[in-house]
Amino acid sequence: MHSIKKYLALSLLILSLPNFAQEKGNENEVSVERPLNEPFRPQFHFTPAANWMNDPNGMVYYEGEYHLFYQHHPQSNIWGPMHWGHAISTDMIHWEHQPIALFPDKHGTIFSGSTVADIHNTSGLGTAETPPLVAIFTYHDVKAEKEGKLDFQTQGIAYSTDRGRTWSKYEGNPVLKNPGIRDFRDPKVSWYGDKEGNGKWIMTLAVKDKISFYSSPNLIDWQHESDFNPAWGAYGGVWECPDLFELPTSDGGSKWVLLVSINPGAPNGGSGTQYFVGDFNGKDFNADGDQVKWLDYGADNYAGVTWSNISQSDGRRLFIGWMSNWTYANTVPTEAWRSATTLPRSLELITHEGDNILASRPVEELGKLRISSETMEGNDLSLPDELAEIELGISEENFELVLSNSHGNRIIIGKNEKGIYLDRGQSGLTEFNEEFKAPHKAPDLGLQYKKLKLFIDRSSIEVFFNDGELVMSEVVFPNSPYTRLETQGFENAVTVHRLKSIW
Repeated sequence: MHSIKKYLALSLLILSLPNFAQEKGNENEVSVERPLNEPFRPQFHFTPAANWMNDPNGMVYYEGEYHLFYQHHPQSNIWGPMHWGHAISTDMIHWEHQPIALFPDKHGTIFSGSTVADIHNTSGLGTAETPPLVAIFTYHDVKAEKEGKLDFQTQGIAYSTDRGRTWSKYEGNPVLKNPGIRDFRDPKVSWYGDKEGNGKWIMTLAVKDKISFYSSPNLIDWQHESDFNPAWGAYGGVWECPDLFELPTSDGGSKWVLLVSINPGAPNGGSGTQYFVGDFNGKDFNADGDQVKWLDYGADNYAGVTWSNISQSDGRRLFIGWMSNWTYANTVPTEAWRSATTLPRSLELITHEGDNILASRPVEELGKLRISSETMEGNDLSLPDELAEIELGISEENFELVLSNSHGNRIIIGKNEKGIYLDRGQSGLTEFNEEFKAPHKAPDLGLQYKKLKLFIDRSSIEVFFNDGELVMSEVVFPNSPYTRLETQGFENAVTVHRLKSIW
């Protein structure tokens, strides 16, 4: 059933990192050829060529290319000293692995952050003719942490003047020192102003159990503006990986959206991403209402952020997340690599009963994956391939579908009077973590459910109700591909698209 036939030549950088402090240029670089075709290796989701990956970082679109950086440990398949891995795509679907972009140095390892296109060269790190890409990231000083200090996380910058191929650290790092707080990290930076360069940079920073906003004219000198931590927010764990952006509303206006990832404290356990909708004036963010909202009710969409510098002609707010959960991320049954990203999504505000809800819609570029399409009739169907996109019409208020295989593995998805549910307790390999087996639930949000779309890869399923008005993303590890689909409460016709590997 495995369709991959191409081999990817890439460089795996083997490092010796005493005190986690080694600069690029001193590494022992080893070229390795390997097929990206191991058991459970996703075939249309991005994965690192080898070893550990977590948070997507520094996503920026520049001169026709989508850059994806990510938290990466190049020596192990479990979390360790963080680097920024790197990949480039022209469509967010097909990716080319790049050499590691950012290495640990004397200030620490390289935690999460963001990248911007400094078009007006406000930083002075490029020129008017060759403006720089500037990465803003968290330094994590392991030695200082072990010594019991509180200020072991600071913010640094690096820049590139060759379209993101090579990176130089700013000599004056760190550009934002720590005031004495253990969790002071994950800067998401964006431009607040006009296209002519009138305005300022805004940094949205996770600070323990709040979001702090900073501003800068040049990405180097930062000033604290305000803090956001409403009493009614979700505080089950540390706040991480924020994002702030503006979206149009259905009434012709606009609202600001603030994403905040939290671990633990998600609605189905472990890590997840809450969001707030409100107003931002360049200094303060004020949320509408007092209800916690969640971007994804599945267990496996965490630390996601959006691409910067998307062209106005495109107009979308494009998002990708880490498809795992800290509850079991280090123990899932893969060896050559660990973790994948979610499918890319376009975030949109929709109005429901006077409230703004953030929808996550699969990007249209995913249509490039389709090999063939077939409409089938019935409520007990055989699936033609392990890689599939399935579209169903919902005909009844309550409904249920079961995906299964010859090994007795199954996933159950449905809705009853209590809301939406997804059960992966018998989906395949589950012994690696007891909490992995727990059934997952989502409120129905009062929506009228008419459509359901499933994307099935070798080790994941992403469930989009009404094209993303409610989403559940889940990793699974079946003993063999799911080849049977049984349904109740759905229309008789089911469309199945066979998908191809991106590798």
